[in-house]
Amino acid sequence: MRFAMVFCLLGLMFFLPSWTLRYWEAWAYFSILLVPMTFLVRYLYKNDPRLLERRMRMKEKQKAQRLIIALSWLFFLPAFVIPGFDRRFEWSNMPLTVTVISELLVLFGYLMIALVFKANSYASRVIEVEEGQKVISTGLYSIVRHPMYLGVLVFYLFSPLALGSYWAVIPAFLIVPLLIARIKNEERELLYNLEGYREYVTKTKYRLLPGIW
Repeated sequence: MRFAMVFCLLGLMFFLPSWTLRYWEAWAYFSILLVPMTFLVRYLYKNDPRLLERRMRMKEKQKAQRLIIALSWLFFLPAFVIPGFDRRFEWSNMPLTVTVISELLVLFGYLMIALVFKANSYASRVIEVEEGQKVISTGLYSIVRHPMYLGVLVFYLFSPLALGSYWAVIPAFLIVPLLIARIKNEERELLYNLEGYREYVTKTKYRLLPGIW
């Protein structure tokens, strides 16, 4: 039910501002999300229902995280609403190649998130450390400490271009400092409460971008 609501909300954000259903970029974007999401949810339902349950949690326990989530909506909504207006009023003249490459990168970002879910059953939507939780240091976690957020970053930054809008990239980029703040806050929680995380930090140097941060 929640997934259906997400797609209904996205449909409203895309097609109401564009005021047309002849918006192929939005339909392609829906396909990119719907197909892998369907397979991922079925996989988790069968193989890791606890993770699926963790991903359904929405209420953050920490005040700082609740503030970060609230602020993120100020940039998330424009990033997905502006492309519809852009389509309607033809603000961007984007080459087909840019749109297609961006769609592939959105898919790549989503697949990165899926790989994180496969590797880490404790990848909860909210920041918390559960009893019995272990440090994951293999796969993508051997490259950066927060590969899911790297996937999220790729996914969101290229979504406006996949939807055919240059202007929507501006609010999408403003999500980056909020993502950095979330990571720093999450790392404090992990350092104090997750056994073995300090040792992991010394081995895997970079939080989000290899060679940069």
